[in-house]
Amino acid sequence: MVTHDDLVEDELTDDELAALALAADPDAPPAEGAVPVWDLLGSGSEALLPGWYMPTPMTGAPLLQGWRRRVALLIVVSFLAIVSYGLCSTYGQVVPA
Repeated sequence: MVTHDDLVEDELTDDELAALALAADPDAPPAEGAVPVWDLLGSGSEALLPGWYMPTPMTGAPLLQGWRRRVALLIVVSFLAIVSYGLCSTYGQVVPA
């Protein structure tokens, strides 16, 4: 079995990492002294996902006004009309569904 000290001293190639991943038992329980990666990285957060993985959504997006609102409404209405006539516009061409 490969230990942590063996991995730190030598750099692993992608092929070696792939071989280690394929040889690992996915159902094996964690080792006795296993430490979560977030404790090692010192993220300082108890969140289940890190901030870079799932950032907070933007708040207060500006509402469309004037001609932009009319263009957006025209696009939505045109797609609704296409669908209501039983046509499909999935791939850019309007064809019978």
